[in-house]
Amino acid sequence: MRRGVYSASKPAARPQAPAVTPAATPARPATPPKKRNWRALALPAGALALLAALALMWSSQPHPLTPEDVQYLVAAALEKRPPKPTPADAYDVIRPSVVLVRGMPDDGEEGTKGMAEGKAEVQKGTGVVILENGTILTNLHVVAGARRIRVMFFDGHESEAEVIGQRPEHDLAVLAPKSTPDDLVPATMRSTNGLRVGEEVVAVGFPFGIGPSTSAGVVSGLKRDYVSPEGKRLLTNLIQFDAAVNPGNSGGPLVTLDGEVVGIVTGLLNPTEQRVFVGIGFAVPIENAASAVGLSPF
Repeated sequence: MRRGVYSASKPAARPQAPAVTPAATPARPATPPKKRNWRALALPAGALALLAALALMWSSQPHPLTPEDVQYLVAAALEKRPPKPTPADAYDVIRPSVVLVRGMPDDGEEGTKGMAEGKAEVQKGTGVVILENGTILTNLHVVAGARRIRVMFFDGHESEAEVIGQRPEHDLAVLAPKSTPDDLVPATMRSTNGLRVGEEVVAVGFPFGIGPSTSAGVVSGLKRDYVSPEGKRLLTNLIQFDAAVNPGNSGGPLVTLDGEVVGIVTGLLNPTEQRVFVGIGFAVPIENAASAVGLSPF
């Protein structure tokens, strides 16, 4: 079994402006710009590395660099910096790895009805593919009590699946589908080390069976505790977030703007019995989720 895909990037790293060498120095303006107040010169974030490079260039210039030269070079370098990823970019990256999970209470055949018109269901939820062989992570409560489990992949391919592992203490289940699409793409996982409160995240899943749907928010807290609505299970060390989730999102991925999975959505806090989102969701850190299939990537 091949290992999962893990991010090699350092978490929470900020983009740096590219270093400027003498050969890459833009031509000086033909007409010297008007003199400006050096103290009033505002340099964008990330310009410190560029200024260090400019200091090395200082002696090689035929004329000393002026504040206007520095501002011009910084602006030119920042224009080449790649744009910040968006929730739309995160969705595009994770979408091929997200699956719809359904559990049926009996062993009867669905015939030609398929998942959309099948028999009564125990639960609807979401899963995420983490290995190239199709191994899926989801919540244990999504498939608990089901006699049959079916999954639907991003391209509409449907398959029976079975539970091959579970971690009740983390509300996690591992599923093995009987068949997979030819172009299956496993998700990339990222350590939660360095994950910060306020960092933007995206949740993708099938709320109320509708989807795939996506919502965006931020990490609201870390190392939170959560008691299941039935009061039967205490989950600890959770990621709290405010991206909108509802029943059906359970088992889906919580990802960074780069589309890397940092958690598995497991529950929502609600003071009513309606089980609708009021701004507080919880996710199991991906380290715990990966350990459910015997992986220790971090």
